[in-house]
Amino acid sequence: MKNMLVAQSGGPSAAINATITGVIDAGLASSRVEHVYGALNGIKGVLNENFVMLDDICRSPETRDLLAVTPAAALGSCRWKLKNPEEDKREFEEIIRILRKNNIGYFIYTGGNDSMDTVYKLSVYCREHGVDDIKIMGAPKTIDNDLGETDHCPGFGSAAKFIATAFTEIACDCYVYDIPSVTVVEVMGRNAGWLTASAALARNEARHVPQLIYLCERAFDTERFVEDVKEALERENNIIIAVSEGLKDARGNYVGEEMKSGKEDAFGHKYLSGIGKYLEQVITDKISCKVRSVELNILQRCAGYMLSETDIIESRNLGAFAAVSAIRGESGKMSALKRMPGDNYQVEIVLADLSKIANVEKTVPLEWITENGHDITQEMVDYLRPLIQGEVRIPYKDGVPEHFIL
Repeated sequence: MKNMLVAQSGGPSAAINATITGVIDAGLASSRVEHVYGALNGIKGVLNENFVMLDDICRSPETRDLLAVTPAAALGSCRWKLKNPEEDKREFEEIIRILRKNNIGYFIYTGGNDSMDTVYKLSVYCREHGVDDIKIMGAPKTIDNDLGETDHCPGFGSAAKFIATAFTEIACDCYVYDIPSVTVVEVMGRNAGWLTASAALARNEARHVPQLIYLCERAFDTERFVEDVKEALERENNIIIAVSEGLKDARGNYVGEEMKSGKEDAFGHKYLSGIGKYLEQVITDKISCKVRSVELNILQRCAGYMLSETDIIESRNLGAFAAVSAIRGESGKMSALKRMPGDNYQVEIVLADLSKIANVEKTVPLEWITENGHDITQEMVDYLRPLIQGEVRIPYKDGVPEHFIL
């Protein structure tokens, strides 16, 4: 019998722990797995041999159910980029040594683009160096919904549900007053506008909010934006605007660049914030009306009280599928979702090629953005709507949500 190891990486989400739960479920159910370990703080935890015994901690179904609805990353995370093995193979040799020392034959790593880069590099190293006693699998995670080869990503549905709900509640506040007002809401999304687009799910028969939606896939023109806002204000008093944090101009520069920190993470991604404040100032200077900006920030990632049941069920199943696939001998792949054709929403879980996923960003198709550049099409709404369906029963203690904590 071999042991199984699972770790998390990248930004937290409301569903990543559900994926970990699925891995534990599969490990406990298999006669070929002796123990299920968790590495604390991702691949750094593997290199530091910082393990916890999850099959002991999470043996009861009640504990695993609590873990599945706990937001963020129970095992902690990291942003650690492995070097290319041809440049420096020491980390790879150390990882293999540690896994063998602990009799780990199955390693499941869950995360987004950069995490799948880790899984891909490690699996290629194993293949090229004849390491066939360790199976390495990826399980998807990212609220940005920008992983290729999967219809959508765990965590995105819950984040989209939170964003749609936030916009309905922002509208409740804005529509109290009868004076002209503009509210700019900044939504996460460096290069992919999936989350910003989900604001459209707030629209209903009573209110068409947000009235304007700007995704980072389309070049942003500030002058055109001002005209759009003026035209919207001619039709109604209270305007709510959804904007991606990563809006860029026609030259590819981030809009309001001077308001950003310029700092980068380990993978070379710039830390973004400030587009909402920038556009608030633009409107203040150009239009005479009340204006404010709202940055949803990290609330988008870990709003555990706003879980999509669809998201949590799929996330748990994706973790279990990745683990079962490793036990069956698969390696170097990622569990993924394939949407089935037809009017009723159904998905199939499949294995995807990591070479097409690692470091590749899936952006919103341009044909899903309206020609005027400030809205999305019905086709995109139809894609998004099923992902936020269903509510999860959240356990409460002393009036606040109860969470699993190691």
